[in-house]
Amino acid sequence: MDSEPFTTLPAEGRAPESPIIEIVKKITPAVITIVVSKDLPKIEGFYLFPFEGQKFAIPKINKGKERTKIGGGSAFIASEDGLVLTACHVVGDPTAEYTVLLEPDEKYLAKVLARDPVTDIAILKIKTRAKLPYLELGDSEQIELGETVIAVGNAFGEFHDTVSTGVISGLSRLITAYSGLTQQATRLRGLIQTDAAINPGNSGGPLVNMEGKAIGINTAVAMGAQNIGFAIPINYAKKVLEEVKKYGKIRRPFLGIRYIILNDEIAKKNKLSVNYGALIVRETLGESAVLRGSAAEKAGLQEYDIILEFRGEKITEENSLSDILQKIKIGEVVMVKIQREGKIMELKVKLGERK
Repeated sequence: MDSEPFTTLPAEGRAPESPIIEIVKKITPAVITIVVSKDLPKIEGFYLFPFEGQKFAIPKINKGKERTKIGGGSAFIASEDGLVLTACHVVGDPTAEYTVLLEPDEKYLAKVLARDPVTDIAILKIKTRAKLPYLELGDSEQIELGETVIAVGNAFGEFHDTVSTGVISGLSRLITAYSGLTQQATRLRGLIQTDAAINPGNSGGPLVNMEGKAIGINTAVAMGAQNIGFAIPINYAKKVLEEVKKYGKIRRPFLGIRYIILNDEIAKKNKLSVNYGALIVRETLGESAVLRGSAAEKAGLQEYDIILEFRGEKITEENSLSDILQKIKIGEVVMVKIQREGKIMELKVKLGERK
């Protein structure tokens, strides 16, 4: 009679460790917490103000100020000399101070070197001479649907080194994300979708593959849905890192116009002959639709022109002008098809650099 197969346990009697445990041990020292602080007026208590049968609390403001924590998020170290990657919305306030926690009792001041709201990526530098643990960056072009991934971060701003696992659920996703502080909307494209749990506070932490390499930066979760999170492909971050190392900043092409993307509703309401393209128009009185000295002004673009195509690509809500601009190099000369007063014409534009 054949015997049943069995597994021999280690001498200590413990089951063999999962490869995920080994990966987590390797990567968590490089995953850090970001604390956002500002000098705010001191509050010494509250006045109770009666109104229509109810009492409302009004803070007693002291003239002095005190350093106050206003937010936080996650990040990870990308080099032993202290370069840090995180989501741009985590460090979006230029007036705040940022402190990173490697451990609950080990903290350093960090300087924001660059912010890129287009990709929601930011780079910080930790002020220390010590060699730091860091994560190796993978290749997000090699990601496959269904592969196992690990998300690490500071969930809800309280739970240090929170680990969740899942799979790659989708690729090249387009979403509209809203900042938790400002509620500012940002269109993010090319994102990785995963069912690994990404909670508030996880933003900026790494999405890691089974080789222990960062393949994404956790950025958003779909509100009202379960197990739908998104991460920025790490190859976007590699490009940003290279620019910061080479130029000391993120370089982006700049056209220099204010515009709205047309659709059926806008075209019908304004009796326009086209329902696609970018209509050059100012948002408020007193500002310019075409910025002075910009590439657009030098090319002859004018307010109320409709840019139909940019470098041969049709401008739509799904393929906006800002999306197309990110594919073009600074200084590149491109053909632009426009409609002006009902006539179709073409112009040449030499793109400048965003300041």
